[in-house]
Amino acid sequence: MLKYLLQKEFLQIRRNPFLPKLIFVFPIVIMCVMPWVMNQEVKNIRVSVVDNDRSTMSQRLVHSIEQSNYFIFSGQKPSYDAALKEIEKSRTDIVLVIPPNFSRDLTLSNGGGNTSPTVLIAANAVNGTKGGIGSSYLSQIVTANVNPEIAAIQSKVSTLFLYNKHLNYKVFMIPALLAIVMMLMCGFLPALNIVSEKETGTIEQINVTPVSKWAFILAKLIPYWLIGLFIVTVCLLLAWAVYGITCQGPLWLVYLLAMLLALFFSSLGLLISNYSDTMQQAIFVMWFFVVCLMLLSGLFTPTRSMPDWSYATTYVNPMHYFIDAVRTVFVRGGGFSGIAHQVLALTCFALFMGSWAVVSYKKNS
Repeated sequence: MLKYLLQKEFLQIRRNPFLPKLIFVFPIVIMCVMPWVMNQEVKNIRVSVVDNDRSTMSQRLVHSIEQSNYFIFSGQKPSYDAALKEIEKSRTDIVLVIPPNFSRDLTLSNGGGNTSPTVLIAANAVNGTKGGIGSSYLSQIVTANVNPEIAAIQSKVSTLFLYNKHLNYKVFMIPALLAIVMMLMCGFLPALNIVSEKETGTIEQINVTPVSKWAFILAKLIPYWLIGLFIVTVCLLLAWAVYGITCQGPLWLVYLLAMLLALFFSSLGLLISNYSDTMQQAIFVMWFFVVCLMLLSGLFTPTRSMPDWSYATTYVNPMHYFIDAVRTVFVRGGGFSGIAHQVLALTCFALFMGSWAVVSYKKNS
């Protein structure tokens, strides 16, 4: 019986004029476009300088800013008001104001005097992340120029990057994009499956057959697990072919995690489909859960930066366990022992959601 139900599901997918194209094109577009767009690195910060000192030391500070890879030097302005107008016109992001007695105060400070030179950093905080990080970068450059001891210490400090040696943000985002593709493809498609049969009336023909609920739900889930396997393979091949990024750990662990996540979201989709009467209702309910699970998973930002009450939600968020585990395997090269508790949590979530999907399906005998 299961064999014929699977044939029915694959025939419906193949005869759909849109679905096969979506399955092929969607992961390709996500993996080829999104790593260039979803980038939270802060670079190309435009800086204007108001040099009221016009000394050798102040010009040395200006040249240090020009040489930084994080800044785009927008030139020197005659006054703070003129520089502020550039911020208002979105032509610059940060203004550095050097006071008139900067060189004198710096010389006295280095000679043991009590006078310490001060500069003004004014940042456009409409984009809070860009303004905050840009101000921090600029403060480090100013501090290194003002205090020779700090500059000497910084020159002796060496940083060793164990995993992402070149600080390539794509290495961090590709496992997250894999999770997004799996969540959308294996979540939304099953959510629309039973509802579409309800709207077309074909579900009534299934209800009067001796097909068990387990066989019916299993026939709905298996095609999307196979689609999930295909999506994972395509994403991994594109990561290698386009970006030269490969999995540092055992590849079978990535497939195991992906299948557990596919089981959870496909079961969630069928569960929502069981309780929905229309496709519009199923789409909105599924979208509500997808957004909440995604934003609270640590996919874009570390979960430790969340407030305590929101961090507590990560304990019941399967996406959090998947993101943490797949990055451990893909980026850090971890083995099964390093992700055992994430695998256990994903297995429990998937089995619970799958059982609920079976129990919630109402079949008229």
